[in-house]
Amino acid sequence: MKVILTQDVKKHGKKGDVINVSDGYARNYLIPQGLAVEATKTSLNDLNLKKKAEDKKKQEELAAAQQLKEELKDKIVTVSVKAGEGGRLFGSVTAKEIVEAAKKQFNLSLDKKKIQLDEPIRSLGNHMVPVKLHPQVTAELTVKVTEA
Repeated sequence: MKVILTQDVKKHGKKGDVINVSDGYARNYLIPQGLAVEATKTSLNDLNLKKKAEDKKKQEELAAAQQLKEELKDKIVTVSVKAGEGGRLFGSVTAKEIVEAAKKQFNLSLDKKKIQLDEPIRSLGNHMVPVKLHPQVTAELTVKVTEA
């Protein structure tokens, strides 16, 4: 019997997969548990429509991330902090401070979890900070750390 999985099922497939299973397994376990529905013409058509809508949404998210990457390319976010001799900072500049400065200066809403700092910035000057906007799109943001 052909069924469409509505949830991930170990050793059989992921949500949305169309699989062949024995009639008893489908009628006695998968369908009553809500793990699958029978693969009829209407359910297959619904599955195709859902997949198309999902693909369209993913394409829109990718396009939005690429547009944001282009916006970030030319922007320099300035963060003012207290510094000691030789350009050493008292403390450090974290992802949270970078996000707040970007919001204040350019009205950009970034997520601090998407800013990929290996370690906090501890010196004055310009620093290139990678920002993961989408699994396929990573932008470079220039952060200028100045003395307050």
